[in-house]
This record gives sequence, structure tokens and C-alpha cells, in this order.
Amino acid sequence: MSTPTDLRTRKRLATRQTISNIATRLFLERGFDHVKVDEIAAAADVGRMTVFNHFPRKEDMFFDRDEEGREALRSALRQRNPGISPLETLRLLAHGLVADDSPYMRFSAGSQGFIATIEGSETLKARARAIRDEIAQLLAAELAHSAGREVDDSDAQLAAGLVVASWTVALIQAHQAYRLGQDVSQAQAVFLAMIDKGSIGVQAAMAGTPYA
Repeated sequence: MSTPTDLRTRKRLATRQTISNIATRLFLERGFDHVKVDEIAAAADVGRMTVFNHFPRKEDMFFDRDEEGREALRSALRQRNPGISPLETLRLLAHGLVADDSPYMRFSAGSQGFIATIEGSETLKARARAIRDEIAQLLAAELAHSAGREVDDSDAQLAAGLVVASWTVALIQAHQAYRLGQDVSQAQAVFLAMIDKGSIGVQAAMAGTPYA
């Protein structure tokens, strides 16, 4: 009895992925602001409303792995080893994402096109900043939950803000390292070194709280 539903789900996910792939290709080729939703729909052979049913905002097609990244944070904290602090869990998550060659933690020629497209669009830059703020709030809520505290716990808010700031700097530095040297391993090393340095600082700042 579940087969029809499963088939519909697979078809829906396949359509979503097709739209996202085509949209990303067009954005990279022509720049985000120069591609219209109607052009994406035509290239994907779907209607305009179908595109918006899968992606409420045009920029969601570009940041299509956003929810995947958020879920990685949620899962890491909710499934963490009780003997490992929440902040150390997040540091280990960063190392694990690089080791697993996570698609949203890659430093490569492809990622350079992604970064360049963001830098060329005020709309994408604004959405990237909004995503960063949303992730900070999500992370604060998950940290508070992990410690049995209220969602607006000030220590959780501070810890989340510091972690997101550290990851942001680490990502920027790693992408710059790749752009200069075209060396994936070196870029990964830069990213993880920055993550580790940031983690030391955050751990020190949050000493005496249940997060460190």
C-alpha cells in the first residue's frame, strides 16, 4: 500500500533535483540576477508554479543544500556521545564533514564558481547573511535543548554566535586558500586549523557552562 506514495515521493524529489541542477547551471553560467524563473521552468520542462512549489524563493534553488546542512547540525547535537561536550561535538562534526567529502564542505574549482556567483549578486549575499543568522538561532536552540535549558538561554545564544562566526571565517579562509593555490588538501587544512583555533576560543569563553 505504501508503494504509490513512495513512487510519488521519489518523483517529487527527482523533479526538485532536476530543477535545482538546471537552475544552478544557469546561475553559474550567466549570473544569478540574469536568470529568470520562467527560463528555469522551461529548461526543466515544468510549469512556473511547479518551480515555486519546490522552491518558494528563487535563491532557494541556489542554496538547495541549506536544509541538509542544518540537519547535520541537529543530528550531531541530538545524537552526541554524552561524554563529549556540545562544543566539542561541533568541532568533530567539522572534521567529519571534511573527511566525508560533504558536498557543502568542498574547496574546489566547482566551489569557486559557487562563491563567485554569490559575490556577483546582492540578492544572494543578502540570503547568505540571512541563512547564517538563521543557523545561529537554530544552533542556539539545539545547544539549549542539549543542556535542558530554555530556548532563549543567553549562554546558548553566545556560544552559537561564536561558533557560527568561527565557521564563517574558516570557510572564507579555506576558499581563499584554494583560489590561491588550487590545492584541495591545503584548503581543507586551512579550514580545519581555523575551526580548531576557533573552538579553543569558544571553549574558553564558555567555560563553566554545560556547553564546554
